[in-house]
Amino acid sequence: MGGARLDGRVERGNQTRQLVLGRAVHVASTEGLEGLSLGRLATELKLSKSGVFALFGSKEELQLATVRAAVTVFVEHVLTPTRAAPPGLGRVWRMCESWLSYSQRRVFSGGCFFYATIAEFDSREGKVHDALASTQTGWVTFVEETVEEARVRGELAADTDVSQLAFELIAFMELANAESVLHSNNPGYTKAARAILGRLHAAATDPSTLPAIPGRK
Repeated sequence: MGGARLDGRVERGNQTRQLVLGRAVHVASTEGLEGLSLGRLATELKLSKSGVFALFGSKEELQLATVRAAVTVFVEHVLTPTRAAPPGLGRVWRMCESWLSYSQRRVFSGGCFFYATIAEFDSREGKVHDALASTQTGWVTFVEETVEEARVRGELAADTDVSQLAFELIAFMELANAESVLHSNNPGYTKAARAILGRLHAAATDPSTLPAIPGRK
């Protein structure tokens, strides 16, 4: 009986934690990680403040848990769809499509969670900075590995500078996100897709395997 009560408390605690983090990732994407507070989240979600404090203990731990929660969402909406495509140029394009869709659909209220929070912490030191830096490094590595797969398979020119191409693809995607969030519009996503496809067409050994570049005859 004691074990059952303990299990029940643990389960309720896990549910509350997920509820808090579900709200936290959206707040942080619009107001930054510094906009988070345990008291605020408890009030907004009509939860016990003492219970929320017991789950996280400090603002820094809340921020770190929020970053981890955002990574889980990002994996679901960008990495998982990318991995579902066969390796090669098609997977590279799927990756870019998935990222642009993730931003445009506002999976996070403020657009890309990581674009917003990295800008907030890029010149700071500490655990939150390190966690965000690690996620950024992981994303860049994923993009480079995805591009490298296409190069090794002969679908990109053998002399393709993988690091440079990955950098450009990420830059196109992030600029679309920034422009859309700032101006509350969507044309940047079309521009980014056109720029990405143009860059991939130029590097592809067989451009016909890619979608046509919008607006180009």
